[in-house]
Amino acid sequence: MTEQPENTEHEALAKIDTSVPQSARIWNYWLGGKDNYEVDRVAGDAFRAIFPGIETGARAARYFLARAVRHLAAEAGIRQFLDIGTGLPSVDNTHEIAQRVVPECRIVYVDNDPLVLAHARALLTSTPEGVTNYVDADLRDPSTIVREAGKTLNFDEPVALMLMGILGHIEDYDEARSIVRRLVDALPSGSYLVQYDSTDTSEAYVRAIQQYNDGGSIPYILRSPEQIAGFFDGLELLEPGVASCSRWRPDAGAWGLPAEVHQYGGVALKR
Repeated sequence: MTEQPENTEHEALAKIDTSVPQSARIWNYWLGGKDNYEVDRVAGDAFRAIFPGIETGARAARYFLARAVRHLAAEAGIRQFLDIGTGLPSVDNTHEIAQRVVPECRIVYVDNDPLVLAHARALLTSTPEGVTNYVDADLRDPSTIVREAGKTLNFDEPVALMLMGILGHIEDYDEARSIVRRLVDALPSGSYLVQYDSTDTSEAYVRAIQQYNDGGSIPYILRSPEQIAGFFDGLELLEPGVASCSRWRPDAGAWGLPAEVHQYGGVALKR
């Protein structure tokens, strides 16, 4: 089952600004996707020239998402996922991973990027037993997110809240923590928070981000691993806690990624 977004693809495409690079499109470029523009590829290449490891980090973050969703659906019994700042469709999106494990899973994606909205129909696929839906909303408006997601998800049952690489766009750390708290407060006991962001653990990464931010894009703020851990305050972190994404429960025999990347994340239970 799928539910169609209210905005049409034409309306969404008309809102796309191709004059400045955009993080979701650059991320798509780094992951080998085609949903990006020349301005994004130029920005992505400039970033990579300063920090060549960015594509490796992007892949590690993507694999972290896959392992976390697989764990929650297969081992923790989670059947509902709220993925905020979902970005552009890629290989093994949240709904594909979850419904591969349990076809009845219900997934709500949240984003306010017009290109993501334009691709919503491609994103909104589902098993016949499950539901996949899309909410056009801003991360800074948790009440709207919860209200609209509640049309698809049952907030009396556990939900996995996913904030993947998105909190760096909230410049003020206290505001970012407040947004997380408000979203987590709306979830019942037995729910989980899955979160990662890029860190300031590399001087080259810091320089590359500064150049990116100076280019007129929506700024992205690098934070320390300790600050990322602060997003999980009051929750019970699963082992190994907040760690480099490549170190979070790697699959046996995993290859192709270094032991350490500059994207850090974790998974935590709300008691």
